[in-house]
Amino acid sequence: MTTEKVRLENLSPSRAGDFKTCPQLFYFRAIERLPEPTSVHQARGTTAHLALQRLFDHPLPERTPDRLFDLFREAWTEIRGDDEFGGLFADVDEERAWGVQSLELLANYFSIEDPASFDPEDRELDMTEDLDGIVIRGILDRIDRDDDGRLVITDYKTGKAPPERYALPAFFALKIYALLIRKRTGETPKEVRLLYLNGPTSFRLPIDDQQLDAMDVQLRALWAAIERAMATERFPARPGRLCDWCSFQPICPAWAEVAS
Repeated sequence: MTTEKVRLENLSPSRAGDFKTCPQLFYFRAIERLPEPTSVHQARGTTAHLALQRLFDHPLPERTPDRLFDLFREAWTEIRGDDEFGGLFADVDEERAWGVQSLELLANYFSIEDPASFDPEDRELDMTEDLDGIVIRGILDRIDRDDDGRLVITDYKTGKAPPERYALPAFFALKIYALLIRKRTGETPKEVRLLYLNGPTSFRLPIDDQQLDAMDVQLRALWAAIERAMATERFPARPGRLCDWCSFQPICPAWAEVAS
């Protein structure tokens, strides 16, 4: 075991969330970089994000459900041959059924907002910011300006929305992005939004400088905790209800103890 000083080069909101949830999960994903099987739900999310991103490349009147459906089909045709999406479906009929369900889900988007009524400030924004000693990087789905000219951060979700009382943890990554936007532009976003197409449901959280200052403190604490874990090679598991969806459960030390 080593006790030498280990430096973390950068941290994404997703990996920060992993460590906060379960340091062992962070270890599997960020340190060991173990492969995880892609599910049909992840394939749907990736394809839907591409389609929604490209929808705003078209003029306002063309941002229709049919156009979004076409963009989804085109995006899936483009990426379905990638290795990570291989073997997802038993046959063509199963893939077709998945596609129909995906289009039904996408149709819900238009009940949340009208994409023909605005132009985003930016999409798929590559964010890498040095927050005075810690480097945070990630890709932001979308950022808009509301009618008052204030910034609004938006994230698409194709999974099922949690009950509203459990929605607050889902804003963790978006509050980090709001912090990065403030660092880059000097402007504090007005709010962050989660658009769940499966529902459909929209969750909003107002943002202020006090929240972002607290997030900055929390990120630095997480960064320091990760560096300590890396230096001591200790990444304790935190078993919980999310373990049932973790692809690493068969090799997780916590579950090995349960099995024994």
